[in-house]
Amino acid sequence: MRVLGIDPGLTRCGVGVVDGLPGRPGKLVGYFVVRTDTGDDIAQRLLHLDRGLTDLVAEHRPDAVAVERVFAQHNVRTVMGTAQASGIALLAGARAGVPVQTYTPSEVKAAVTGSGTAGKAQVTSMVTRLLQLDAPPRPADAADALALAICHIWRGGTRAKIQAAALAAARRSPR
Repeated sequence: MRVLGIDPGLTRCGVGVVDGLPGRPGKLVGYFVVRTDTGDDIAQRLLHLDRGLTDLVAEHRPDAVAVERVFAQHNVRTVMGTAQASGIALLAGARAGVPVQTYTPSEVKAAVTGSGTAGKAQVTSMVTRLLQLDAPPRPADAADALALAICHIWRGGTRAKIQAAALAAARRSPR
């Protein structure tokens, strides 16, 4: 299974591509950062992000896209930019007909490190170890995107099966 993980951000959007199977070490395909210029108009920044993500999805042809779910922060301006970038990330996968799944930061941390409260350094260290990399992926946005891909490989299949079973049960039950 090939998963393209996206750590959405308006200035720096991390993208990581990993091949793997549940319960086994993954293999790094590549990692990237799509950057936008803070001096550009928001519409142009989103367009640039859309083109970059669309190109990466087309180039790597993932089986799934995993996107970090936006969480509340104190800085509303930062949250808005992250939410807009997240929408572009979701669209890039959906437009290509690829299943898209979102994960909270704590879900990703728990999947990769065993602790939902792990720090960025711990996540980066585990990603480096799990993918048997010679050096930590930089910047942190790329490491986070790789962690998302690993999380989906290890948890996404199970999560999808549970959701499908719940949906099937709901359809069978009388209203």
